[in-house]
Amino acid sequence: MSTRVSHSGIVDSISNGCVRVRIQQTSSCAACHVASHCNAAESKEKVVDVYDVSNINSLKPGDIVVVYTSGKMASRALLMGFGIPFLILVSVLTGVLWFTGNEGASAIAALFALGLYYLVLYFCRDCIKQNISFHIDYSNQLKQ
Repeated sequence: MSTRVSHSGIVDSISNGCVRVRIQQTSSCAACHVASHCNAAESKEKVVDVYDVSNINSLKPGDIVVVYTSGKMASRALLMGFGIPFLILVSVLTGVLWFTGNEGASAIAALFALGLYYLVLYFCRDCIKQNISFHIDYSNQLKQ
């Protein structure tokens, strides 16, 4: 795995020590010539909040910057967003099904457990924000 995960983006706004960067996340086939005729091509716009900005005064809305995080942090975010919820879903679903034999109750219990997990993530967002953060690479900064 790469030691760095980076995306180029455009500074959207700057306020209270937070730089909001708009990045264009594209699939591998989005640049294809027939992408407009294909359902597999997708492109999503994301907004990333960057809090650890050392040289915030040199940025202004419209600047093109490179936003990055470490591969370890990206793996941690994927685990928290997809891996752990999958394990919770499967374990609660099979556990409740094994104990009760009722498929409907096991499905509802699994969804309820996922809801609780995401609720805990929501309330722990400030702690997560400190552990999983993005940075701006000033060596690749381009001005529009």
